[in-house]
Amino acid sequence: MPDLYFGATEEATEAERTAVAEAIAGFGAVTIRETERLVHAGRTRTRERRHLLLPALHALQRAAGWISPGGLDYACAELEVPPAEAYGVASFYHLFTHEPPTAADTVHVCDDVACRLFGAVGLIEDLRAEGHHVKASPCLGQCERGPAILVQRTGSLDLTVTAVDDDAGYGPVTPAEVATAIAEKISTASVTLPQAGSSDLRLLARVGVVDPSSLEDYRAHGGYQALDAALAMGSDQVIAEVIASGLSGRGGAAFPTGVKWRGVADQEGRPHHLVCNADESEPGTFKDRVVMEGDPFSLVEAMTVAGLAIGAEQGWLYIRGEYPVATARLAHAITDAGAAGLLGDDVAGSGRRFHLHLRSGAGAYICGEETALFNSIEGYRGEPRNKPPFPTTHGLFGEPTAINNVETLVNVLPVVLMGGEAYAAEGTERSPGTKLFCLSGRVNQPGTYEVEFGATLRDLIDLAGGLPDGRELRAVMLGGAAGSFVGPESLDMPLTLEDTRAAGASLGSGVIMVFDTDDDMVDTVRRIAEFFRDESCGQCVPCRVGTVRQEEVLVRLGRGSTIDDERDLLDDLAMVMADASICGLGQTASGAVRSAIELSLLTGAGAGSTTDRGSGA
Repeated sequence: MPDLYFGATEEATEAERTAVAEAIAGFGAVTIRETERLVHAGRTRTRERRHLLLPALHALQRAAGWISPGGLDYACAELEVPPAEAYGVASFYHLFTHEPPTAADTVHVCDDVACRLFGAVGLIEDLRAEGHHVKASPCLGQCERGPAILVQRTGSLDLTVTAVDDDAGYGPVTPAEVATAIAEKISTASVTLPQAGSSDLRLLARVGVVDPSSLEDYRAHGGYQALDAALAMGSDQVIAEVIASGLSGRGGAAFPTGVKWRGVADQEGRPHHLVCNADESEPGTFKDRVVMEGDPFSLVEAMTVAGLAIGAEQGWLYIRGEYPVATARLAHAITDAGAAGLLGDDVAGSGRRFHLHLRSGAGAYICGEETALFNSIEGYRGEPRNKPPFPTTHGLFGEPTAINNVETLVNVLPVVLMGGEAYAAEGTERSPGTKLFCLSGRVNQPGTYEVEFGATLRDLIDLAGGLPDGRELRAVMLGGAAGSFVGPESLDMPLTLEDTRAAGASLGSGVIMVFDTDDDMVDTVRRIAEFFRDESCGQCVPCRVGTVRQEEVLVRLGRGSTIDDERDLLDDLAMVMADASICGLGQTASGAVRSAIELSLLTGAGAGSTTDRGSGA
C-alpha cells in the first residue's frame, strides 16, 4: 500500500480538485483575530475548517475511487489540516480506499450474522466468478432482505442492492440483479413495511403511505403540526412535556430524554448543539433507516423542535455511510424545508435560527458511540473520549450538546402533539410509548415493527408470521450483537426496559433476530466476535486485545475445542473488557458470547452450516 503524504510528487486531478471544492463550498475563508499569537491563530484556523475533512474525503473517494496522495495533499492544503492527521482519519474508515482501484465499482456484500443465514458467502463467490470487485462487509443495515449489497461507484453515487419481495418472500439477490442495478444506476426500492397503513402505527404511520420526496404530502398527513405547537408552547414547556412523557433514549442506553435536554438548555454563555445519531451500525438493526427512507421530513421536523427547545442554532445529522438512499432523501428534505422557511435564520416566522447539517460516516461501527461521533464530525479519528466531562457540558466542539438517535427524536412529535401525560399513558409505567423492533432471521415476514412497550417476544414473532414451516426455534438474539441470546423459554417475556433488565437481557437497539435448530450457532457467535474485533478502535488495551482473544476462542471451538476447555478464559476476558474498556463497545463485546454459553449454544455446530451456499429458504 503506498504511503499518503503531504507534498506528494503527484498532483491532484482536476476531478479531485473540483470534488473537494464542491464539498467545502460556501464555508468561506478562515479568519484570524489580530490579537492572537501565530501559534494560537494556527490552531484556530485549523479548527474552523477541520470539520470539513470528512466531506472532503468522501468527495475524493467518489471522484477517483480512492484517497490518492495527490488528492489528500490538496485537501490538506485547502483545509489547513496536518497531513499526518488527515491520513490517520482517512485510514480509520473501511469505506475509504488507499490503493488505486482495480475496477470502477466496488461491490460490498454483507456477510454479517443475518445475511450469512441467507447465502451471503455463496453470493460473494458467485459475484467474484462474474468478474466483480467484491469486498466482504460488516452489517449494511438491510437485514430484513439480505444478503445486502452496497456498490461504491467511481464518479457516481453509491447504490444499494437487496432482495425484492415476491410471492416467495425476499431474495436472495442474484449476480444478474447486481449487474442490472449497476448498469441502470438505480438502488433497490425501499422496503415496504409489513404493517404499512395500519391505524395502530404512530412513528411509522406515514412510512409507505406518503411520498418521501414531497413536503406537501408530508404536511397533508399532519407534518409540521408539532413544530407549530412547539413554537406556541415555548422551549421550557416543550422540555417539560418531554420530561412528563417519560421518553427515554431508544438507542440502547435508555437515558431520560427530557433530563438530557434540560441539562443542555441550562448551560449559559456558550453555543448549544443538537446531534442526531443516525449511525445505526449494530448488526441486525435497520429501524432508523426505514424511518429516514420512508418519512425523512419527520426527522427534520423533530430535530427542529428539539434544537429550538434546547437553545441550539446548529443541528448535525450524522448518518452512516452505507445508507445512500436515506442520505439522498434527507438531503432533499433539508433543502426543501429550508426553501419553505422551516429551517434557517427565521424558522416558520418565529425569528429563531436553526440550521441543519448532514454528515455521512464512512464505515465505522464505533462512531455510533456519542463521543466518537463528535470526533468524526470534527474531522478527527472516530475514537471515543473519556467521560466525564459529559456531552451536556462538553460535547461537539467542546460545547453543550444533546445527542439522540432517530427513533428517540421522532417520538418527540407525538409527545408535543399529545402532551406528555397522554403519551405516558401508553405502554407501561416505566416504559411508556411505542417501540420499533427489527425482526430478521428465520421469520416469514422480516421487517420493522412498531408495538407498545409490554408486547412479548412471542407477540413480535407471531406478528412477523412466525417461523417457516418445518423450522423449530432455537434462540433469539435480542438487542443486537451487543445484546444477548435468549431461548424459547423467554418467549413470553414482556419487551420493556424493566422486564428485560430483570431477566439479564437488554432491548438495546430493538433487534430480534431469530435462529432455528438447523443454524450453526458456533459460526454465528464467532462472526459476532469477529465483528467486535474488527470494529474496535484500538485505543484501549482491554478492548483491543480482549476482542482478538475472544474471537480466537470461538475459532478454536469451531475446530473441535470444547467449551469446558475455554470457559475460564472467556469469563476472564469478559470481566476485563467490561470493567476496563473506555466505551460501550468493549464493555458489551462479550454479552452475546456469554449468553450463548449459558444457553449451551456453543456445544457444537448445528446440522446445517451457515457458511454454505444455500439461501436458507
